[in-house]
Amino acid sequence: MSTRFLAIFALILACASVPTRAQDVAAPFDADLQRLAEILGGLHYLRGICGSNEGNKWRNEMQALIDAETPSGERRTRMIAGFNRGYNGFQQTYRSCTPAATVAIRRYIEEGSKISRDLTARYAN
Repeated sequence: MSTRFLAIFALILACASVPTRAQDVAAPFDADLQRLAEILGGLHYLRGICGSNEGNKWRNEMQALIDAETPSGERRTRMIAGFNRGYNGFQQTYRSCTPAATVAIRRYIEEGSKISRDLTARYAN
């Protein structure tokens, strides 16, 4: 009887450790989404100090990404943290628009475009 109880108890523990929602499970492209979120955060800061007059364009792009992906729990937290990491990283480095900031903007736009194209080509229906 105790062996049966232990088996049932082990089964209950195993079931309890499985995520309750499928959305909490990491998607195969999560690393790319997190990088894209970081790029969007960096662009939100850099384009603002470089006088692009785009307002919240890059923040809105991040919100659109979250709305399209609809992550929950830890996935959502990681995406938002990526955006904030990108923003804060450049905020600590640049106080005004410099030639290096302009280069960073160009590179981030190129990298973000590439990630977007690759994700779309690979995972879009």
